[in-house]
Amino acid sequence: MTDLTLARKVLQTEADAVRALADRLDGAFSTAVALVRECKGRIILTGMGKSGIVCRKIAATLSSTGSPAYFVHPAEAVHGDLGMIQKDDVIIALSYSGETEELTRLLETLKRMGATLIAMTGNPTSTLARAATVVLDCSVSEEACPMNLVPTASTTAALALGDALAMTVSVEKGFSPDQFADLHPGGGLFRRARRVDGMMRRGEDLPVVAATTPMRDVIAEITRARRGITCVTAADGTLAGVVTDGDVRRAVAAHSDVHALSADAVMSRSPVTVAPHTLAAEALHLLEARQITAVVVVDDARRPMGLVHLHDLWKTGLV
Repeated sequence: MTDLTLARKVLQTEADAVRALADRLDGAFSTAVALVRECKGRIILTGMGKSGIVCRKIAATLSSTGSPAYFVHPAEAVHGDLGMIQKDDVIIALSYSGETEELTRLLETLKRMGATLIAMTGNPTSTLARAATVVLDCSVSEEACPMNLVPTASTTAALALGDALAMTVSVEKGFSPDQFADLHPGGGLFRRARRVDGMMRRGEDLPVVAATTPMRDVIAEITRARRGITCVTAADGTLAGVVTDGDVRRAVAAHSDVHALSADAVMSRSPVTVAPHTLAAEALHLLEARQITAVVVVDDARRPMGLVHLHDLWKTGLV
């Protein structure tokens, strides 16, 4: 078997294991979601070896999406770390066999504490499963290891199931992009989660003229703002259009005296707009798709609130 053939078989086996999970999801998963969503304490992940590594990742995903979680090593737990667990906590224990000694030693103590236990296991009849409030079946038909020994497909399946749990809980809790940004103040994730109302030009920095404004003053406003565009408002304050550098050039080419015109004779009447809660990444995609350099932020009444220019996105590092 060539290296590429083996690699493809590994990937196919792991992909099949994850796909099989979707068909097995049932009421137990919904119960687990409810338990995690309504948890009054902390969510504690525990597991040994590679299962422990998967637990650390699930805990990190839960924490970053609004559900405080942390990892407790089961071997350390029986030597004092059980003091970190309280009765209001939800324990998610991962063991493919369900018979991991370090975990089974915890079960009696957890039961006395009254903590809720969610078991993630490939053996729904195991000791761990029998002690749990709810069991999530993460069994696989085979490992991706050619010897069918090394945890590969099983750890991938458990990780995917943990992601499914975390994402479902975050949606049901109404976790928002703003909350995500608050929890990720550094790096690219923060920039991608920012909303346009947090970076738009507003107030005196927002170029605006009335529809009846003479073109001499329109050009002066575009020059003042240095963004190659100005919003044009109707008498009721709503956005009527925009005048860009390109609109001015076309007007100059078409009219002998552009200064005799007003903004409404030159403006583009269907400007691209976004709502204030739009993600900056979405605004960037819109600019690229429409091949423009600026987008107007409007409120529910279509009054201009701000302007997001490609240069503003550059400054954030999004581009």
